[in-house]
Amino acid sequence: MAANKLIYAMLSDKGRVRRANEDACAASPVSGAFVVCDGMGGAAGGEIASHLAVETFLAHLAPNGTPHTRVQSRLNSAVQAANDAIYRQARHSPHLSGMGTTLVGLLHAPIVGKEEPEGTKRTPRNHTNARATDPPTMWLVHVGDSRCYLRRRGQLKLLTRDHSLVEEQVRAGQITPEQAAESPMRNLITRAVGSQVTVEPEIHGYRPHAGDLYLLTSDGLTRELEDASIAEVLAGIPENPKKTDLHAACKALVEMANKHGGEDNITVMLVAVHPE
Repeated sequence: MAANKLIYAMLSDKGRVRRANEDACAASPVSGAFVVCDGMGGAAGGEIASHLAVETFLAHLAPNGTPHTRVQSRLNSAVQAANDAIYRQARHSPHLSGMGTTLVGLLHAPIVGKEEPEGTKRTPRNHTNARATDPPTMWLVHVGDSRCYLRRRGQLKLLTRDHSLVEEQVRAGQITPEQAAESPMRNLITRAVGSQVTVEPEIHGYRPHAGDLYLLTSDGLTRELEDASIAEVLAGIPENPKKTDLHAACKALVEMANKHGGEDNITVMLVAVHPE
């Protein structure tokens, strides 16, 4: 499946409390790359960090004719390039010291020239690498607490695990998820792009199915809305959506988050796997 078989929509809003928007989002359909970042380090620093990360990440994944055998290496290299760009900028500008950003991104990397076993017939169900024996072609990378969800056959699943202090406490059994949601330390992340010399992204591969819908979002959405509320909005998107359907859902999610308080910047991106 070619990258142009993915359709997407995105929306970013500063919310009802913040004076500036420190989030950034962008897509490169030619590269099959999609990314959302949530900056930190004050209004100026956060905005610079998130936009610099988005631009560097996508530029590093741009097609250049050089063959790559490991998608994980490409993604890791793109994140490290973004990390280096932000870290260097902060060192050269003292007023930007400490700036950084979260990052969550998707890269669709189809297998080029893959031969089908004799007698294989692709159907609407299996043409998007749905078989368990197929290699993954949708790759997810993230740093920090921006998230990626997958809606498949009506079910919503969180694919990322927050790199945050409260998430570590939950996994260690020290607090409950309910306590984490109310913790005064819920904003403390344990990994960020640009805050240190290097960063360790988390990377996973998936086999896309026709009708899959991926949601990339900053925590301005997930702090205001429970997963059930997000799932309810996404349930209104058909499995064979148009871009207008995705735009409407992005708008609905942002408006709902603002109605629940809008205490942070809110950014959402929807990427749909369109059947042929």
